[in-house]
Amino acid sequence: MRMTTAEAQSPSLRELAEQSNAWPFEEARKIVARLKKTPKDVVIFETGYGPSGLPHIGTFGEVARTTMVRHAFRMLTGDNVKTRLISFSDDMDGLRKVPDNVPNRDMMAGHLGKPLTRVPDPFSNEYPSFGAANNARLRAFLDRFGFAYEFVSSTDYYCSGRFDETLLRMLAAYDSVMAIILPTLGPERRATYSPFLPISPRSGIVLQVPMIERNVAKGTVVYVDPDTNEKVETPVTGGHVKCQWKADWAMRWVALGIDYEMAGKDLIDSVRLSGEICRALGANPPESFNYELFLDDKGQKISKSKGNGLTIDEWLRYASPESLSLFMYREPKAAKRLYFDVIPRHVDEYQQYLDAYQRQDGKQRLANPVWHIHSGNPPKIDMPITFAMLLTLVSSSNAENAETLWGFIGRYLFG
Repeated sequence: MRMTTAEAQSPSLRELAEQSNAWPFEEARKIVARLKKTPKDVVIFETGYGPSGLPHIGTFGEVARTTMVRHAFRMLTGDNVKTRLISFSDDMDGLRKVPDNVPNRDMMAGHLGKPLTRVPDPFSNEYPSFGAANNARLRAFLDRFGFAYEFVSSTDYYCSGRFDETLLRMLAAYDSVMAIILPTLGPERRATYSPFLPISPRSGIVLQVPMIERNVAKGTVVYVDPDTNEKVETPVTGGHVKCQWKADWAMRWVALGIDYEMAGKDLIDSVRLSGEICRALGANPPESFNYELFLDDKGQKISKSKGNGLTIDEWLRYASPESLSLFMYREPKAAKRLYFDVIPRHVDEYQQYLDAYQRQDGKQRLANPVWHIHSGNPPKIDMPITFAMLLTLVSSSNAENAETLWGFIGRYLFG
């Protein structure tokens, strides 16, 4: 989606954007500074997705926030630098455990350790694998909210050879990568660690085994099959191996030329170590931003396995996507409680920001969340009653059905 001509060319608006302290502009200025040091024609943003589970409210938050930074960058550059947003699915990751919320769990248990794209779809025969089924859900999820993105599958890129050049660089820098990671591991894990995880041609499992030999000239590694005790030599290219998590992240940044990626506060160490590996491969890591995690109503960290906190469908049952975007926009570096009681406040405050936007000058508009939520083009306000007042009417009227409640609302609005 291109900006309007007035928006892209207005020098006053761009000058205001350069001075704005709204966090998307602060992040975008980091990318502008990066370009001055290392010019390039296309700036690439990335968000990551682990398809061992369904897309969730955190997935929405990461893509929504990254989209806000992307638009802020386009404003700062007058839309004269092309941008791309890659939604990357780590679908070659091995299935570590059977999710609690899927059917055919016994079937899936027989495929533990295999790449997610080699585990049969437990839901139906519609997709060739569990990974493919969840990838389809991710794309439908992102399309539902109108995000502009490009989907990339880890399996596709490994197996097609599009990662081959960077994987060979990883092999050449093997000792440097090991020197970065080994000090962070305990003795037991250190003894088996390798940045490469071979995919067993016999079992199809992603193996966590040490490399006993490596041949940079041939582009191969050698390991001992844990079941047969036989030596196996395998290429690091063509989808025969997958990289360990931190090495994989760095490899992806290098291969795809990523300039910006945000991550949760729990991944600060991973971002740092992946950045070091990225430099060992001869590239600059992307600009990064660490956001705080969500808490439930008791102040406990939200966990998918525990099921505490709100799901995105629960939010959207009562409120608009824009109100959820407002929740994501506000104070991304502060831990926030995500439970039902925050919904009415964000619905009403979204409307208040929309109403205020019409009366604001350019500087104030760029600091208004709705400018970022709607990529610089907020709609006119169209909500004759607040969520808080609606709740008050429901509780005070004792209405037992929608028809009665609408009667009370009509009398409230029109007398």
